[in-house]
Amino acid sequence: MNRTTFSPAPARTDVTAPAPSTAPSTGAPASPADAALARTVQRRGYAMAAGAAIWSASVLTVGSNPTSSVGITISDLAALPFQLGVMGLLGAMSLTGAIGTTRTARVMVRVERVLLGLATLWTVIHGCFPALRDAGWLAVLDVFWPLSMLGMFVIGIKVAVAGRWRGVARIWPLVAESWAVVTVPTFVILGEPFSNWVGGGHLLVGYTVLGLILARRTALVLPRR
Repeated sequence: MNRTTFSPAPARTDVTAPAPSTAPSTGAPASPADAALARTVQRRGYAMAAGAAIWSASVLTVGSNPTSSVGITISDLAALPFQLGVMGLLGAMSLTGAIGTTRTARVMVRVERVLLGLATLWTVIHGCFPALRDAGWLAVLDVFWPLSMLGMFVIGIKVAVAGRWRGVARIWPLVAESWAVVTVPTFVILGEPFSNWVGGGHLLVGYTVLGLILARRTALVLPRR
């Protein structure tokens, strides 16, 4: 009786495995344009996380409303990287269409950039030029600090409603950008030092975590293809 045997075909070594369609570290699409966008968002996320951490450290040490000239300078200059981080966050939102792609969304981003830019200008002048701190025009410029934070709160709501960012990235901007509506009433009602712990802690839980989400969970904010 003839016996027929079967043996598996030898594995081929001349064929390479297909390249993954997404970047393994971020889940970002591997096309050059999308990879570049992912890197940009990551950098801005890290900047946001670091800026919020720096300002939080200042709030927890010298307070949110120091009385000495040195304390004021430290507080202002520590807030500067936070404001620059928020500007980068706003840019990441614009690049990824987080609040939508309508004309209204574009106008919201432009208005917030103006508010935040003027608030940042106040920070630089107030922190670096003590002789100008009592100037009336600088007090007017100071109004843009809370306005810029309230503007970011509105944008956080818009991000959640638009739903273009996904998962935890959809909700966390609203958590982070509630800083003003949580901290300011706490300061008015309870004063320091309790408000400093609330403000400093909120920065870490809100903006620092949001920055890390952008940096480490980048796929959640990239546009769907």
